[in-house]
Amino acid sequence: MDLATVFGLIIAFAAIFLSITLEGGQMSGFVNVSAFIIVIGGTFGATAMGLSIKQITISPAVLKQAFFSKPIDSLEVMNILIAFSRKARREGILALENNIREVKIPFVQRGVQLVIDGTSPELVREIMETELDSMQARHRAGISIFEGLGGFAPTLGILGTVMGLVNMLANLNEPGEMGGAIASAFIATLYGVGSANLIFLPIANKLKARSAEESSAYELALEGILSLQGGDNPLVVASKMQSFLSPKMRETGKQKKPEA
Repeated sequence: MDLATVFGLIIAFAAIFLSITLEGGQMSGFVNVSAFIIVIGGTFGATAMGLSIKQITISPAVLKQAFFSKPIDSLEVMNILIAFSRKARREGILALENNIREVKIPFVQRGVQLVIDGTSPELVREIMETELDSMQARHRAGISIFEGLGGFAPTLGILGTVMGLVNMLANLNEPGEMGGAIASAFIATLYGVGSANLIFLPIANKLKARSAEESSAYELALEGILSLQGGDNPLVVASKMQSFLSPKMRETGKQKKPEA
């Protein structure tokens, strides 16, 4: 489980509940079933209209990625390819045949297998870049779902508020209840803005960050795979991949300095 995502949600909602309590409000005053139905039901319905059935069915899996997916460790990828480079330099590229079965990263496994099979460097790059582009396209599709939810929710909140105000104005013959009716009407706006900025858009941002991390790790892997195929010295293989790392990660990687 991604603790940052969980802690972020807890902190955000705790801050809201605390502020309500400090202002002397009651939580029951912020519960409105009809507003919830309008905002959440309308938001999901409007978003679903712009999606295919396939995208709708995979949306739970996309949500799961924000909470449970394990990010690709670029340093792990780098160390795997450096170790492969050492072995290939000593025993030849075909000696890696048994080792790739132990690699748990499909992108790296497939790339090294192409090298072992004698695929040309140009074709290896083309195949792996196509796979990388396909992965990024899948990620963009998943991100767009939550960006859509985050875009529609505030608008549906305003719609719910307008509907509530219309109902209030239709009953002006009971002025004593106007205060409660107005407060109830604005609950829909609260639900819309709150769900967009505390749930949907943060999840979209999390998925974007995950996609960027994975893309960077795979670009690093591709550079390492091509360097491995070229028979480069392990130090050269490491140097090429380190260009994709942040300065801090480079220092961490240097703690396990590859042998020539």
